Amino acid sequence: MAGITCYGLSSHSLLGLGSESCKSLLVVKGKQRGRGFQIKAQVEFVNAEEAKKLVGVEGYAVVDVRDKTQFERAHIKNCYHVPLFIENTDNDIRTIVKRQLHNNFAGLFFGLPFTKPNPEFVQSVKSQFSPQSKLLLVCQEGLRSAAAAERLERAGYDNIACITSGLQTVKPGTFDSVGSKELQDAGKAGLVTIQGKISAVLGTVLICALLFVTFFPDQAEQILQMAPSSN
Repeated sequence: MAGITCYGLSSHSLLGLGSESCKSLLVVKGKQRGRGFQIKAQVEFVNAEEAKKLVGVEGYAVVDVRDKTQFERAHIKNCYHVPLFIENTDNDIRTIVKRQLHNNFAGLFFGLPFTKPNPEFVQSVKSQFSPQSKLLLVCQEGLRSAAAAERLERAGYDNIACITSGLQTVKPGTFDSVGSKELQDAGKAGLVTIQGKISAVLGTVLICALLFVTFFPDQAEQILQMAPSSN
């Protein structure tokens, strides 16, 4: 059986494409049967607006493959949650060390949970959808949905679509959503979320100091003379 495989990239994706719909790059593979080739579409990469049409017009079901933390921050209303990765609570020495390193860096700065591949992912999808089902797989940046699509493709699913670069590209109002954040912001957590606020406060302080020195030079000089000497 012949197949058409389409690989999409985002700016943060290791798969690397960059077009909105990934329809411009196709790899055809297969062997001849009888008098011709049987062509079978496998994975389609679309932008947010195209994804909305797939759901609203063509009846695609939305399957969110993100971890529980991002899903709870924001997700598309009435979607199905089948995480590709789950929290890693293993307690062997190697895992404990890795978890500690993760929590001190990626977990602290980006709010990312320490996870491992979900061994029941394909089976969980199979328990809810037949291989003929139309599925729109979504994640935050497009990597996990592409990986999930590949696994489901190998499992016999024929009608799979993914949003290129993920939910971070979805503008507010494109989909009805549930959660405390907008879909495009569900991946933002940890110290990076307050970096902008800190920069704004520091910027305001510096501007006020500059204005004070400019318009009240005498008072500014008196204040500087009151500062303790380093000698």
